[in-house]
Amino acid sequence: MPLRSTARTSLVEAVIEQIEALIAEGEWPVGAKVPPEPVLVEELGVGRNTVREAVRALTHTGMLEPRPGDGTYVRADSGFGAAVQRRLHRSTALEAYEVRASLERDAARYAAQRRTAEDVAALRAALTVRDDAWDAAGDNSAFVEADMAFHQAVAAAGGNSVLAELYDQFSDSLRTTLRSVTSAPLPDTVRRQVAEHTAIVDAIEARDPAAAEAAALAHLSAAMEALRELEAADIRTQQGK
Repeated sequence: MPLRSTARTSLVEAVIEQIEALIAEGEWPVGAKVPPEPVLVEELGVGRNTVREAVRALTHTGMLEPRPGDGTYVRADSGFGAAVQRRLHRSTALEAYEVRASLERDAARYAAQRRTAEDVAALRAALTVRDDAWDAAGDNSAFVEADMAFHQAVAAAGGNSVLAELYDQFSDSLRTTLRSVTSAPLPDTVRRQVAEHTAIVDAIEARDPAAAEAAALAHLSAAMEALRELEAADIRTQQGK
């Protein structure tokens, strides 16, 4: 087949690429409201229909979310992330946690094999923030965010960008899970996680993949058991109605 000249990128595709770049670079973070259509038209220097088609395409992929009467918001920071979020919306909290647990176990093992001194410093700092938030008591939101930052640091230390990005896409599900298992009164299984998280970092620093994986599994098993107990309690409550 003879080669043919490649068509120039359409205006719609060019606008889509610009918006994707703004989202990926954090200029428009997840949850942020996108500038209104007239502003986009003026700043991009394209027609209203072009902007509408680009926004419609990104809405279809799941990166943007229109809210009637309010505006359009960033829903995911990549098409990949949007696809993961769509699937997570059709799963239970436990299903999402079990997949996240698999990623976390592998991340701990890879981190022990590949970590740098900078990674260890970041993990120790994240662990300190997490423990301080835990000790503060009563501020569950701060603890949830600190715990998430710690686990994202472990995933980043694993040196696999695909695994780290996939792990990040489970953030919403992770927030929901942590808020459910850190509500008062705090379960004993969750209280023990302070020591378990320290064990994960110690194993990573020691470059011991087996110990890192074992520490992650110990933590995950306890957390999943707490979540299963909560789901079982919810089922019993529903059956009693």
